[in-house]
Amino acid sequence: MSSAAAPTKLLTVVQLIPRLQAGGAERSTLEIARALVQAGHRSVVVSAGGRMVEQLQAEGSEHITLDVARKSLSTLGRLGTLRKLLREIKPDIVHARSRLPAWLGWWAIKSLMPRPHFVTTVHGLNSPGRYSAILLRGEKVIAVSQTLRDYVLSHYRWLESSRVRVIPRGIDPAAFPYGHRPDDAWTKAFFAEYPALAGAPLLTLPARGTRLKGHHDAIELIADLKRRGIEARLLLLGVVEPGREAYLAELQELIRVRGITSQVVLTPSRSDVRDIYAVSTLVLQLSNKPESFGRTVIEALSLCRPVLGYAHGGVGELLAELYPAGRVPPGDRERLVDRAAELLRVAPPIPPLQSYRLVDMQEATLALYAQVTSS
Repeated sequence: MSSAAAPTKLLTVVQLIPRLQAGGAERSTLEIARALVQAGHRSVVVSAGGRMVEQLQAEGSEHITLDVARKSLSTLGRLGTLRKLLREIKPDIVHARSRLPAWLGWWAIKSLMPRPHFVTTVHGLNSPGRYSAILLRGEKVIAVSQTLRDYVLSHYRWLESSRVRVIPRGIDPAAFPYGHRPDDAWTKAFFAEYPALAGAPLLTLPARGTRLKGHHDAIELIADLKRRGIEARLLLLGVVEPGREAYLAELQELIRVRGITSQVVLTPSRSDVRDIYAVSTLVLQLSNKPESFGRTVIEALSLCRPVLGYAHGGVGELLAELYPAGRVPPGDRERLVDRAAELLRVAPPIPPLQSYRLVDMQEATLALYAQVTSS
């Protein structure tokens, strides 16, 4: 990180997040925590815990386990606990990344003297209303995309546009190096584990097991390609999750009915997504609901892998800027198969990524912290 972007005084920053299990907001929490520590600041995260806590602490941050997100009356009882914690920590900034933690943080700091600065991040296209509006009460409000900034400004007319700062998420190009190819041992092991994926172009849809992520559209795409005489394979990466058995059965039935059982594989999340993207001919982003950002798009393009996605929300914004050839109108099945066929035949070249880097996000956030605390 560039020291020029760092605040001139050492800060104590407390980030509030429901839990540290998985997800984009959680990953951003760790990335900013790491940047704070590297710049010499004190970084504290308050959450209900999760598998990412170990990494957080290994990278030099403190973690305090407190359930600040359970939607029940008992959560209000944690307000006093949080207020006491903040009084002891004496943070310069409380940075809330989710609605209920933001409400608790907002009320907890009201009686503190000196009062910490309050910063919020809007990570998603939340339903407008009083409950969601708490994330717009920060002295500075971070939106993770221009799409999200436009969304909150259109729904909350009282919100001053000067308080909303777009700081996109970023990826580490070293973690997703341009032109990366996995070694022979990994490739051999992967296709031995999933032999159905070998022998034809691989399309990968990385998304958790929820209906909004476009799994049905991806399955229909493979069936439509087959009808055109184009052989392809589909990996639904991350769709297998505990508690989603009924949804998986629904997908498997659709696969059976379409006659493509031998062409589709469903898996849990994996840690080797970089290598999976690298052996994919196309990476898909087919969410039926507009998303606030679309980190998958950046990861795949950083590796020099083509992305095919719906042109709405943050995904459409990224594709318009970085890979226009991969955009199709949301839900347009005919255009989707047409564009997939074109990209499978000849995909336009992808230049090395010059934006949406992790260091850009970290430096912009620390610069915002400096601005808030110096005002």
